[in-house]
Amino acid sequence: MALLKKRTAGKPGEWYYCLKHGTVEEGPQCRAADRFGPYTSREEASHAMETAREKNLEWENDPRWHDKSGGAAGDASGDRGSA
Repeated sequence: MALLKKRTAGKPGEWYYCLKHGTVEEGPQCRAADRFGPYTSREEASHAMETAREKNLEWENDPRWHDKSGGAAGDASGDRGSA
């Protein structure tokens, strides 16, 4: 008996956005690596890419990720200012 059972049918009311096909699915139909979700409605899932863009923009502009005192987080230049 398998410890982890692969779920072949989705739950009603669980919506996903398939990145591979660019479609909204009720229940997981494509593999997890190819989808966003679950969302609570078809409408919410249909805006998955827009939501992801907005969240990425918020993260990129979040001051907690840009430490001004010691150089920006993830700054590969190594330039921490001059004295």
